[in-house]
Amino acid sequence: MMGQTLSEPVTAKESNSVQNSMFKVGSSCMQGWRVTMEDSHTHILSLPDDQTAAFFGVYDGHGGPKVAQHAGNHLHKFIVQRQEYQEGDAVGAIKQGFLEFDHSMLKDEHMRDELAGTTAVTVLIKDNKVYCGNVGDSRAVACAGGQTLPLSTDHKPNNPEEATRIERAGGWVEYNRVNGNLALSRALGDFVFKRNTTMKPEEQMVIALPDVEYRDISDDWEFILLACDGIWDVVTNEEAVEFVRRRLSINMEPETICEELMTNCLAPDCQMGGLGCDNMTVILACFLHGKSYVDLCQKIAASYSPPLNPSLPVNGNVDEDNEGDEDEDNDENEADDNTIFS
Repeated sequence: MMGQTLSEPVTAKESNSVQNSMFKVGSSCMQGWRVTMEDSHTHILSLPDDQTAAFFGVYDGHGGPKVAQHAGNHLHKFIVQRQEYQEGDAVGAIKQGFLEFDHSMLKDEHMRDELAGTTAVTVLIKDNKVYCGNVGDSRAVACAGGQTLPLSTDHKPNNPEEATRIERAGGWVEYNRVNGNLALSRALGDFVFKRNTTMKPEEQMVIALPDVEYRDISDDWEFILLACDGIWDVVTNEEAVEFVRRRLSINMEPETICEELMTNCLAPDCQMGGLGCDNMTVILACFLHGKSYVDLCQKIAASYSPPLNPSLPVNGNVDEDNEGDEDEDNDENEADDNTIFS
């Protein structure tokens, strides 16, 4: 082992799938080159406190897995139990739910001294609308009629608005990092950056207040893809959407698509510790609109046009269909409808 990476990547993948009349969802995660696995993820097709709503989340931990795991287990509960949620204000519930969850860790004797933190990109689907809450640089993107629809914006310290807040709270940005340390300007946890007692939680150097995007879901919506920056550091939104659509057009299962995306983003080596050397987590939520998964795949196939360069190398790995190459490394499971992975 060398630095923060292993001499060989851990390529075993934990993959799962769930389905109801509205969605078919696949997920997969892989430790990769990192010494430990710090990601967590959640897919819940019917929330216990609101069975009409679905929830998906990807949490990319840093400094340890504890905060990411805690978020995967509990963040959605804080959102749904907010008064704003009961009053139909999903945007307000997501914003206040993130903040309340973060504050709850400060009051928890098992979490208050935790030095770790995590990103959080969450998707709540209710009443034919999608609400995406985000802190950090995990990302969600939708595809509707073949068009890429970004649902989140990365929070980086070198963003002018983020940098202004950091400096007002007594911090600085160096090497595109908060105080030369943290590469995110918003996160859950990371309490060492939230200790200015003269300022509100949403005014600290690092804040847990999410941006929330919302859109109406129409019949041409095909899927939503959520992933950590282990994916997005390697491929663009458009490349990821193309990667998924190509495989949906040949009836590939969602969890297999997630596996192949991770494989294509994995670096062939990590001598420089660069792109493709991170933990990787992907959730692919496909919209069925009350029809079958085959119907969705056929609809995409009917409108799909391969790109001019279909075998674009992705970080050293050629994007090929490679059916059947995910064998003993995979740990696939048919999960319950409500599944949390830590």
